[in-house]
Amino acid sequence: MAKNRVPRHVGFIPDGNRRWASSGGLPKQDGYAHGIEPGLLLFEQCKRLSIEEASIYCYTKDNMKRPSAQQQGFIDASVAFAREIAARGAAVLVVGDETSSKFPRELLEFRQRRGTGMKVNLLMNYGWEWDLAGIKNGGLRSQEVSRLDLIVRWGGGRRLSGFLPVQSVYADFFIRDEFWPDFEPDHFDQALAWYRQQDQTLGG
Repeated sequence: MAKNRVPRHVGFIPDGNRRWASSGGLPKQDGYAHGIEPGLLLFEQCKRLSIEEASIYCYTKDNMKRPSAQQQGFIDASVAFAREIAARGAAVLVVGDETSSKFPRELLEFRQRRGTGMKVNLLMNYGWEWDLAGIKNGGLRSQEVSRLDLIVRWGGGRRLSGFLPVQSVYADFFIRDEFWPDFEPDHFDQALAWYRQQDQTLGG
């Protein structure tokens, strides 16, 4: 395995925002805003490493079962992050059910990819069933998103939680126990070092 091998497409599941807030005595919804700056650090790190494509789990259709204050918290954080990385030159695509009131109207333009830099796919109001239902009309609703090489999840969860099920079929999966707002660039460095040791045969 090449020691300098870099995954072309990485998926990120930035979990643990609510638990981070609660552990610091803050309302759960406050955790999401504290995840924006770590996301920008990770975005810049990916650019330096020449990662071609990144997909980020912002919020799901199932997350709409949470209290309204939490819903507004992660929607606002997701919109702020999308706007900032677009301003920094990312080629942004927002993947999610735009027919719902839970999809931010101000990001409708990004339902088609905008920009020419590193591809960043933001999953907002995303659901795996919604995605797969597109097959009835000729293709996945996330069909512009390529196959994932590596998925990194924070917050200790050992599950995909419906994250791009088709693109994830051959992805290696690296877990961090830290809550997302406690992100450090070394977390991703360690994920990449681990990834370089994996024997990817893609079933062959």
